[in-house]
Amino acid sequence: MLDVDTLALKYGQSQILHGISLTAKRGEVTAIMGTNGVGKTSLLKALAGRHPMSGGRITLDGVVLDRPNAVQAARAGIAYVPQGREVFPMLTVAENLQTGFACLEGRGHTVPDHVYDLFPVLHEMSARRGGDLSGGQQQQLAIARALITEPSVLLLDEPTEGIQPNIITHIGEVIAKLRDQGEIAIILVEQYFDFAFRLGDRFVTMNRGEVTLNKPARDVPRGELLSLVSV
Repeated sequence: MLDVDTLALKYGQSQILHGISLTAKRGEVTAIMGTNGVGKTSLLKALAGRHPMSGGRITLDGVVLDRPNAVQAARAGIAYVPQGREVFPMLTVAENLQTGFACLEGRGHTVPDHVYDLFPVLHEMSARRGGDLSGGQQQQLAIARALITEPSVLLLDEPTEGIQPNIITHIGEVIAKLRDQGEIAIILVEQYFDFAFRLGDRFVTMNRGEVTLNKPARDVPRGELLSLVSV
């Protein structure tokens, strides 16, 4: 599992995260919720090594990750699906997927069947350029590319943003399937309340860079959670 202990982060002189602590377990979805600007994306960037921590500790399966950069975090088993997807527009779908092999040193570079099983449209469009896909197809590609890295932890930042309803449903089904396989800890940052509420096994709410609630789903009434994320 992933254990985050008093993580702090600054942008210049501005303190963005104030001692964030949470645990994400394999076989569970930890849903991080809150209004815009409370630090949710900054937290995922810190976990993924996209922005250096200014304090705290990240431990993955008992191994302390010493303020990892993006490459070190990915090789340790943390996969990041960023807000905005960040697919390579001029590369084909197949080539976008193959970029995920960069963290798998010395292992085969064949896209596994189970990735295409989760997202059949990517197999059908493997020769199409990433920039020619719809927003929903690009989101599926971004998640699939993350899964290529064989992660222990999957970070998802707003996977439903700008996506048509039928693909939102499919992405939800994929997240539930990955959770139920019990091999990956999933951290989901999501503004779509009903989507997160259906999938979450644990809810963490944030406000002004601090955790305001951290409880298992069974202990969080819908109304209480809704009031916290609407502040």
